[in-house]
Amino acid sequence: MFNLYVPNGGRDHSRVPFKLDFYTALLDLCDSMHAEGKNIIICGDINTAHQEIDVNNPKSKSKITGFLPEERVWITRFLEHGFVDVFRELYPEKVQYTYWSYISNQRVKNNGWRLDYFLVSEALIPIVKDVKTHPDVLGSDHCPVTLILE
Repeated sequence: MFNLYVPNGGRDHSRVPFKLDFYTALLDLCDSMHAEGKNIIICGDINTAHQEIDVNNPKSKSKITGFLPEERVWITRFLEHGFVDVFRELYPEKVQYTYWSYISNQRVKNNGWRLDYFLVSEALIPIVKDVKTHPDVLGSDHCPVTLILE
C-alpha cells in the first residue's frame, strides 16, 4: 500500500515537471510490483482531478495545476497499467469532491475538486465493497476517504 501526497504543481506551474517525474517513478515502481504478482493500493492526495466531473467548473480550472492535461493523463496511465479508480468505478456519475479551498469558504459552496483517491490493482476489485467520502469531517481543506474491503 502507498499512502501518499503527490507534489503540487505550484501556482506558477514551476513544480509540474517535478510532479510528473514523481508520477513516472511511482508508476515504474508499481509496474515492477505488478510484474512480481503483487497487488497494490494507492491512496491519498493525488493532487490531480482526473475528469471534468471531478472538479467544479472545469473550464475555469483548465489552466490551473491539478487539472492540467499533462497531469490528468497520468491518472489515465495508472488505469492503463492495471489500476482501478474505485470511486469512479462504483459511482461513474456521482459528483463528489474531497478538497475545497479555504479561500471564500468554498466547502460551503461545494466548489471543490476530487483530489483524493483509492487506486487499486484490478485483481483486488472482487474484494472491494465500497468507498466513502466524508465531506462533513472538518479540520482540513480535504476530507477523509474510506475504502471498505471484504
